[in-house]
Amino acid sequence: MNKIIDPAIPRHVAIIMDGNGRWALGRGLGRLFGHRKGVEAVRRTVDAARESGISYLTLFAFSSENWKRPADEVDGIMELIATFIHRELDNYHRQNMRFQMIGERSGLSAKILRALEVAEERTRNNTGLHVVVAVNYGSRAEIAGAARALAKKVAEGRLNPDDIDEAAIGEHLDTAGLPDPDLVIRTSGEQRLSNFLLWQTAYSELVFLPCNWPDFSREMFFEALSEYARRNRRFGALSAPQAALTDT
Repeated sequence: MNKIIDPAIPRHVAIIMDGNGRWALGRGLGRLFGHRKGVEAVRRTVDAARESGISYLTLFAFSSENWKRPADEVDGIMELIATFIHRELDNYHRQNMRFQMIGERSGLSAKILRALEVAEERTRNNTGLHVVVAVNYGSRAEIAGAARALAKKVAEGRLNPDDIDEAAIGEHLDTAGLPDPDLVIRTSGEQRLSNFLLWQTAYSELVFLPCNWPDFSREMFFEALSEYARRNRRFGALSAPQAALTDT
């Protein structure tokens, strides 16, 4: 795994890839065309992330709420995800990158589920950039699932309720074993998390960009990293200058 030494470089960047449909509609095109252009932005972003020295990149590809969209759009998005994985897997593997999916696997087609599982298994032992793709993912459902798993252990006598703490909950989330995101980027101008990694982003820095996802560039990615480096992350404590002022 890449070793992050400079604290100005985030270890984990998560991205809400929003605005594909709006990008297409603004050009008089179908929404699915926007999703196809969004795939190109994914390629640029993964390359930039690998070059930047971050260790983890999480991409919000399809939310559990996205099933409400028209069936042809949903089918097209799923086909794009499966095709992207199939085409990029050899390249990712050669570059020592690891692939992981988070989200609810039930409900996914056999084709896309197979593509995701093959990618996970083939790259499982790679130690470079760890790419996490959220598919059929919703954070509230994820947290509810963790609560059910813990309740079951208590009911079976395998867990003392007093031992349920933040760490125990974290171990039962889809992201168990992954560090929390240091930085969350969202495109399209929207300024909300939209049920994405709600537990994990408690102390993440948030950067909202006005561009739609197909226009997201490597330059924008690196500028977001620069913005992160300018932030003063205190995690509820005082910054160093403030602490010095109170040390009397």
